[in-house]
Amino acid sequence: MAQDWGLQIVGEQPSDHAAVEALVAKAFGPGRFVKTAERLRETNQPRLDLSFVAYDGARLAGCVRLWPIHIGDVPLVFLGPFAVDPDLRSQGLGARLIEVSCEAARAAGEHAILLVGDLAYFSRMGFERTDPSEIQLPGPVDSRRVLIRRLVSGAAFQGLVRAG
Repeated sequence: MAQDWGLQIVGEQPSDHAAVEALVAKAFGPGRFVKTAERLRETNQPRLDLSFVAYDGARLAGCVRLWPIHIGDVPLVFLGPFAVDPDLRSQGLGARLIEVSCEAARAAGEHAILLVGDLAYFSRMGFERTDPSEIQLPGPVDSRRVLIRRLVSGAAFQGLVRAG
């Protein structure tokens, strides 16, 4: 548990599900369901031990989820979505939630975190582009947006990304 901006950051609980879904829907709308990243989530369950929420009193202010995936036969985690209440955006809460989840993943022994996102935003948190000849997602995606943060030095992956 951490305190940021007067907000409480804690591990996501099953009781947070409805509030997280509402915040994600508010942030991304129904268009999120057609994205390739959603294919990795739709038959999967988030790793609640690596997923976090931020509360401002009783109001959900932000969330980040990590999901179990494999690249080839190697297990790792997939980050997303993360969302912040529109009233609190551009104050660093999203980055803080991502850092908390990345540190939890490292402590849990995960080798890497994969995501689809903007390099300009995520590079400051240690993410870099993947090699599209080594890592393929299960559907169309701009390969420049497939990013990875290695948590173990020298961790290497090759193959198709799949849920679980």
